[in-house]
Amino acid sequence: MVHDPEHDLQTQRLADAVVEMHLLSDKGSRPAPDAYRLAFVDPEFLLRRETRGIRFQLELLKPDLAQTEAGIDNTIVVFGSARFREPAQAEAMWAEAQASGDAVAVRRAAAIRRNARYYDEARRFAQLVAAYSQSCPDAAKLYIVTGGGPGIMEAANRGAHDLGAPNVGLNILLPHEQEPNPYISPHLRFKFHYFALRKMHFMMRAKALVAFPGGFGTLDELFEVLTLVQTHKVKPVPVFLYGSDYWKRVIDFEVMVDEGVISPEDLELFTYVDTPEAAWNGIRAFYDLPTACVPDASA
Repeated sequence: MVHDPEHDLQTQRLADAVVEMHLLSDKGSRPAPDAYRLAFVDPEFLLRRETRGIRFQLELLKPDLAQTEAGIDNTIVVFGSARFREPAQAEAMWAEAQASGDAVAVRRAAAIRRNARYYDEARRFAQLVAAYSQSCPDAAKLYIVTGGGPGIMEAANRGAHDLGAPNVGLNILLPHEQEPNPYISPHLRFKFHYFALRKMHFMMRAKALVAFPGGFGTLDELFEVLTLVQTHKVKPVPVFLYGSDYWKRVIDFEVMVDEGVISPEDLELFTYVDTPEAAWNGIRAFYDLPTACVPDASA
């Protein structure tokens, strides 16, 4: 039999998931295989390669049922870099880097300092969404959803949290643990093993996407949404690229049109914005939302 290092890596990651699920024996180690153990409480069985489909179903169902029970029907998804920091922290990192004299550290700190404004702007955007939803009937409320980590994700969850609004975090189990930020509503804080299921949940209730500057993860999530909308796999939703200077330097969509790999009308799938108000007003215009919700008189 040919040795498969990739299979070994997958097995190890799933073994780590056992720890995350707290399915440990009394001695603090993985439970030993037991043919007599009930199948649905048997971690050794549930984490076999052959039961992957069952795990897919569980990662689909658990967050779906919890959000349904919480009345989360309509969401605004905010993507963006996990590496950005709020201005005060960015300034402290800049000062520390300068004191160190390390040129690489100074360069990295300068970028974090330069981009710290996006943290405040993501927070402000989420506040606008939460403020609008406060007076809405439950069926019309909009909820902030992020990837649940630090940076822009934290900022958006924090903005909703500032106004006491429930908000969702869809975190992912990574080799280097990504802790959920402290502003996610505890009953709406979820962890995923599979990126695919996590991305599905981003779109299941999404009414709009706002993508702040970010790296590979942000690009992956952004293009997932653009592809689904372009191919009519989902209903059209407004997509906003926040920070036009960043996005126009990172991706030249006009080149894609010139080379014939996308159509000119595909450029209408997204809109560049540079202020929280522009993003929020764009969402309102797309759905013809009033300036403020009219409270439900029957509530």
